[in-house]
Amino acid sequence: MMRLLDKYILKQVIEMFIMGVLVFTSIIFASDTFITLIKQISMYGIPFKIAFLIILLHLPAVFVMTIPMGVLLATVMTLNGLSLSSEITVMRACGIGINRIAKPIFIFAIIMACVSFLVNETVVPVMTKQSTDLALYAFSKKNIPEGKENFTFKEVKDGGTLKRLFYVGNCKDGMLHNITVLDASKEGTIQILQAREGSTTEEGWKFQKGAIYTVTDNGKAFDTTLFEDTVVKFGMDLSKEMNRNIANERNFIQLCKFLVMPDISDEEDLRELKINLFDKIALPITTIVFVLIGVPLAITPPRVRYNRGFLFSILIIFAYYLVRALSISFGETGAIVPVLAAFLPDIILTIAGIGLYYRKVYTIC
Repeated sequence: MMRLLDKYILKQVIEMFIMGVLVFTSIIFASDTFITLIKQISMYGIPFKIAFLIILLHLPAVFVMTIPMGVLLATVMTLNGLSLSSEITVMRACGIGINRIAKPIFIFAIIMACVSFLVNETVVPVMTKQSTDLALYAFSKKNIPEGKENFTFKEVKDGGTLKRLFYVGNCKDGMLHNITVLDASKEGTIQILQAREGSTTEEGWKFQKGAIYTVTDNGKAFDTTLFEDTVVKFGMDLSKEMNRNIANERNFIQLCKFLVMPDISDEEDLRELKINLFDKIALPITTIVFVLIGVPLAITPPRVRYNRGFLFSILIIFAYYLVRALSISFGETGAIVPVLAAFLPDIILTIAGIGLYYRKVYTIC
C-alpha cells in the first residue's frame, strides 16, 4: 500500500508534471510548430485549415518529447521546494534517507517512460501517417484559391535559386485558365509551357490545348511541342518529404523489418533510420535518467534560500539536447555507430547522475 509520504510527494510531482508538459508543449508549438505552419502556407500553398490540422496530428510526437522534460521539472521543483522548507532535513533527521524520498519519483518516472514508449509505438505512427497523407494530398493538389485572378507562385531549389515560376490568369470551378510555366529545373535549358486550361490532380498537373517551348540559356529555341492534353509532374517529386516520416510512421518492430529490406541502398539514409530506431528506446529512458540527475541537484544545502529548480531544469534540458544534436550529427555522418549516437546523451547524463546521486546520498544536506 502507498504510504502517506509517497502520496504527499507524488501529489506535488504530478501537479508540477502536468504544468511542465503544458508549458514545454506550448513553447514548442509557439516556436518551431508555427514556423512550420507559416512555411507550409507560404511556400506550398496549403490552406490554413489543412496546415493547422497537419500540425495537430503531430501533437502526440510532441508529447513524447515533453514527457521527459515535464518529469525533470516536476522532480527538481518538488524536491527543491521540500529542501527550502527544511522538510528534507526533517525527514533525514527521522531516519528517512534520500533513496526512500526519491523512491516514488523514480516509480513515477518509470511509469511515464512506459507511457512515452507506448504512445510512440501506437499513437504516433498512426497520426504521422495521417499527417503525411494529408500533406501529400494538399501539396499535390496545390489548392489554388477559387476565384483568384492574375497570380503567381514559385518553387525554389535548396540553394534558394528559382526552380519553377507559375502564372495563372484565373481559377474558376476548380480549373486554371491561361497558364504559363517557366521551368528552370534542368541545367542548361529552360522550358516554357503555355496552356489555355489546366488543373491539379494526384497524378500531376493536367494541361489542355497548349505548347511547350524549350530554349537554351542563351535564348536559342531548339524544340517546340504542341499538345491537346498532357500531364506534367511539376513539383510532384515528394520522395524526400515521404522519407522524413518513414521512422515516425512505423513502430519499433515495423521499422526493424523495414531496415532489412534490400530497397535501402543509400548509406546515409540507412544510418539515419537506424538512429531513429534506437531513439525509440533511448528517448523514453531519458525520463528516468533525468530523475537520476535531477534528484541530487534539487536538494540544496542549508545556506541556499532560493528556489533554483526551474533554472536547473532548463540547464539540464539544454545540455541534454545539445549533446543529443551533436551525437545524432556524428551518427548521421558515420563518425560513430547509430546505437551510440542514440544512447550517448543518456550515457553521459547517467554517469554524471550516478556520481552526483552517490555524493548526495552519503552527504548530509
